[in-house]
Amino acid sequence: MNFRLFDAPEREPSHFVGFAGNMIDRLSENRSDDCVETALADPSCRVMLLRGGRMHLRQEGPRFEGYMSTSQAQALSAKLEHAVLLGWDAAGPVLAAPAALEPEALPDGMKAIDYRSIYAQGLLGDDTLGALAQGAALLGWHQSHRFCGRCGGATQMRAGGYKRKCEACGAEHFPRTDPVAIMLAVTPDRCLMGRSPHFAPGMYSCLAGFIEPGETIEAAVRRETFEEAGIRVGRVVYHASQPWPFPYSLMIGCFGEAVSHEIDADRTELEDCRWFTRAETRAILSRTHPEGITAPPPMAIAHHLIRSWSEAEG
Repeated sequence: MNFRLFDAPEREPSHFVGFAGNMIDRLSENRSDDCVETALADPSCRVMLLRGGRMHLRQEGPRFEGYMSTSQAQALSAKLEHAVLLGWDAAGPVLAAPAALEPEALPDGMKAIDYRSIYAQGLLGDDTLGALAQGAALLGWHQSHRFCGRCGGATQMRAGGYKRKCEACGAEHFPRTDPVAIMLAVTPDRCLMGRSPHFAPGMYSCLAGFIEPGETIEAAVRRETFEEAGIRVGRVVYHASQPWPFPYSLMIGCFGEAVSHEIDADRTELEDCRWFTRAETRAILSRTHPEGITAPPPMAIAHHLIRSWSEAEG
């Protein structure tokens, strides 16, 4: 076995993607059922407010601030009774809570901005963006798991937001993360990218799909590549992962060795699917491709897969 752990860089590729900079200490073994109330009573407590895929931000000159004090959150009618504890950082406890106000009802100096725009425009630091992924995923899970999957009874939040318990049958439910394989199929001199109908004009990206029950990451890469593009994949290697709060996924980025070359794209999934040479891929990343083709933004894991391959020697 070629054991390469100690040859790996100190900062793995996952450090450089969006939503991956969370520095909060979760202290997961120390979450009591009253930990949210304890945190809210701490004068150093900070709360991020989320609603409908948007984060409520305070604008301070050219900068945005993603955290509110407990009193600021209360003044905005935040639903602190449904807050979840993200953990602690050097400044104190950090929570996420459902916001109550619609965007148009926010006071001057505040804006409700969607998660994608926040990360694409670099409005928050990497650590706050990482905390946003954690909070959005947890609140999204609670919103869709208010009732027991065993008996249908109402469930109640426990352990600071990391469990729901059914008051009727006693079943316990825990937050989920949906794994998604995102892959770049490659040959020594070409890579495969596709274009979905909902993409921005001219953008091509990696193929992706949910990993199914009982399926390995590698098997999902091979299955999804064949289903979407008709390309067979041999060897698969892992590259990086990315928390993706839409609503609570984990993108698992891989390279796959293409062992067939004739594309037979699923036109219900893809508007187009093409092979690109390394030179073409570099032009895409630099936005100088003659057809105006672009790639996902730099904070997306797809961008890092494409760039890593384009910068490698053929």
